[in-house]
Amino acid sequence: MREPTASPLSKRKSWAGWSIHLFPIPAIIIYGMFVLYPILAALSYSFFEWKGMARGDFIGFQNFVTLFTTEPYGSMFWNAFKHNVLYFIMQMVVMNGVAFFLAFIIYQKIKGAEFFKAAFFLPRVLSVIVVGFLWKLILNPNFGTLNVLLEKLGLETLQKAWLGDPGTALITIILVNCWFGLGFGVLIFLAGFQGIPNELIEAARLDGAKGFTLLRTIYLPLMVPSIMIMGILTFIQSFEAFELVYAMQGSMGEPYYSTDTLAVFFYRLAFGSSTASGATAIGLGSALATVLFLFILICTTLFLRLANKKDVQM
Repeated sequence: MREPTASPLSKRKSWAGWSIHLFPIPAIIIYGMFVLYPILAALSYSFFEWKGMARGDFIGFQNFVTLFTTEPYGSMFWNAFKHNVLYFIMQMVVMNGVAFFLAFIIYQKIKGAEFFKAAFFLPRVLSVIVVGFLWKLILNPNFGTLNVLLEKLGLETLQKAWLGDPGTALITIILVNCWFGLGFGVLIFLAGFQGIPNELIEAARLDGAKGFTLLRTIYLPLMVPSIMIMGILTFIQSFEAFELVYAMQGSMGEPYYSTDTLAVFFYRLAFGSSTASGATAIGLGSALATVLFLFILICTTLFLRLANKKDVQM
């Protein structure tokens, strides 16, 4: 007895079903070339001695030991790490705090809400290099707009060399970054507010909740997922901080390494400077990149697990 053969229509449907799996292949190839390969290459480079651009002998974890125990690398690593922690804390408090407040105001359907959303997000469409250059001009101690404005207001005592003073340089860069990223946070929080069912708000108001009580008992608990998302994104961005610091202060973390971050420190190690020359520069830079990647990966995983636990509890 002859077995039934598949019709041309069923063959086309079968091929169409299988062809769907081919569409991700270009994205996978690009991801592998520009993300996975550099990560694995940096990991492998960290286990070798380097003589300029030539790879030398396998030395195991010696680059990692040198990075943490040999001066000036050890002190510079912890100095940069401290700055990244400050970067994260200030962005969480200032940028995300202000973004949450502005999103809540826009959520109240104030007049001109669409204009404010566009205005807050506008800096985000600019190049980080352009932002850094513009703010360097604004903060110039001689002719910068900020110091000129302070003089016009009779506040000459507040005038500073904002990027030239070790006490203000890093904080100034972080505040510029907060201005730059504020609009993205506003949109994330606004989406969270708009996802809250109106029935819950109306029920709480009928029970007499209003003002701060309504914000504390209804809005904040339901905004936890959005807050966690912004916290994770802010953490990753803070510990990868490079472009704005480099645009405003260069690769040496000036003045006196007071604006140094781990990414800037990596740049000096991997591509050479007065503090990182010689045979092991690429190996040390790769070791630092590996440590930074693992630190971000582990902390982000813990944050995600905490966020998922919060969602389950809610």
